[in-house]
Amino acid sequence: MTTIVNTPPVQNESSGNMGMVIGFIGILVLGFLFFVFGLPALRNARIATPQVNIPTEVVIPEDINVNITN
Repeated sequence: MTTIVNTPPVQNESSGNMGMVIGFIGILVLGFLFFVFGLPALRNARIATPQVNIPTEVVIPEDINVNITN
């Protein structure tokens, strides 16, 4: 009995590394954008504590009318 072996045709693999080069350039661009925009945004995104200003002296105006009833 005869055995027939079908070999697939030769594929063009000239652009096999092009995807890796484009991916590497994309990672470099994303890293650059993170350092330019991401790190300053993270540094400025602090949780703010409320600021309370307490005066050292309280000035009471003299024209206050206080009615005290017993």
